[in-house]
Amino acid sequence: MAGDAANAERARLIEGAGALGVPLGEAQASLLLRLLDELTRWNKAYNLTSIDDRAGMLTHHLLDSLAVAPQLSGATVADVGTGAGFPGLPLAIVDPARRYTLIDSNNKKVRFVGHAARTLGLANVEPLHARVEDLSPAVSFDTVVARAFAPLPRLLALVRPLCGPQTRVLAMKGARLDEELPGIGADWRLDAVVPLHVPRLEASRSLAILRLSA
Repeated sequence: MAGDAANAERARLIEGAGALGVPLGEAQASLLLRLLDELTRWNKAYNLTSIDDRAGMLTHHLLDSLAVAPQLSGATVADVGTGAGFPGLPLAIVDPARRYTLIDSNNKKVRFVGHAARTLGLANVEPLHARVEDLSPAVSFDTVVARAFAPLPRLLALVRPLCGPQTRVLAMKGARLDEELPGIGADWRLDAVVPLHVPRLEASRSLAILRLSA
């Protein structure tokens, strides 16, 4: 990428992340843009995402992923249905103190996650090729995050084995969240619904924060 265009892209990323409450250092911005480099390269061969222009990837993958960063808690995070590593990879870059398990049933996408983690030196990322409903970890995760993975009642049923009494489930949703909330069931408590205002993303975004009922 030519120098002026690269500088403009970096500036858009840093400005957009700052608007989300996620200040980026130069090293973090560089890693996020290297992630886009790898995604662009692999996408040509493996069709990992339908978004194939860098400006769209920056908005819909990097910034959309970072929008949830202020709501993370605890030391361990599961990203369920991570696809090509979103939101997990950007979150792991800006938040190296937490450990991230990125789960997906699509093998080629999980292979990309592993490649990206190795290439970027993300020792806090564990890619896991699995169906989430087949998992039964010995220790529950502190946070479970899912971006457009399944309707909320189905999502909560799938992630239930990953959760303990203190686990926060962060469900990143679009405009239809209100239609899904009535089906969450008595086992779950809705703590909050937080609007997500992603710079340069016109589509509506919101975050449902849930816990198991006491």
